[in-house]
Amino acid sequence: MVVGSTIEPTLGQADKALDVENLEVVYNDVVLVLRGVSLNIARGAIVTLLGANGAGKTTLLRAVSGLLELHRADATKGSIRLDGHDVTRLASASRVGKGLAQVMEGRRIFTSLTVEENLRSGGIAAASRSEANDTFGRMLEMFPVLARRLHDVAGYLSGGEQQMLAIGRALMSGPSMLLLDEPSLGLAPRVVEQIRDVVVEVNRHGTSVLLVEQNAAMALSIADHGYVMEHGRIVREGPASSLLADRDIAEFYLGGGTDRRSYADVKTYRRRKTWGA
Repeated sequence: MVVGSTIEPTLGQADKALDVENLEVVYNDVVLVLRGVSLNIARGAIVTLLGANGAGKTTLLRAVSGLLELHRADATKGSIRLDGHDVTRLASASRVGKGLAQVMEGRRIFTSLTVEENLRSGGIAAASRSEANDTFGRMLEMFPVLARRLHDVAGYLSGGEQQMLAIGRALMSGPSMLLLDEPSLGLAPRVVEQIRDVVVEVNRHGTSVLLVEQNAAMALSIADHGYVMEHGRIVREGPASSLLADRDIAEFYLGGGTDRRSYADVKTYRRRKTWGA
């Protein structure tokens, strides 16, 4: 049982956009990185995954999107279901066809191509050119800044504009499930607010979101539910509002607490905070 978790209504498979069950991932046939991770995302929800660097968050996203092989890793145990379909051993491209899209950390746009060319590249998997054109039009409505810079080379966009382009490109495939890996990384506070609003808008149009973020305050402010990962395990979960109010979460992920402690006290506290590990 995960310490600090709350009892939630049990979701049936038909209610789940993503269901990860008891997942283990090994790198180079030696290093066990994910240790029995289970989480689920209800259809139409925003769920955030918090954790320090090295906790296993990006590895989990790679497992869900089917990119483990590129990093010499393999899912040795457990299952991944997308909209009720078992995709654990499905190729990455096939998962896109099942409704999955990912925006990787660092944006990974095509810097030498124009904004339009980047967006169009995301629509290659569309059922028809007409559908791709319709989605392209919606992206320009959702991201007016991209419409204004449509013919500019993407490498000359600001960091925030590049992040919006990366999200827009991912949405061109019409996903039902969107994975976002550190979308606010390296951005100014004002731009972080814009990215937050974009995520909310994407979700409002029906796309479920798994948001991996170091900016815990931002992530929890828009999420329905949250998970905390440490050392390859889920150690805490609950409604986002409960996690925001949690003293331990505030101490280690929100940059503060209700009192000040000596460095020695903090080190001791860190050693004993392995919730459920």
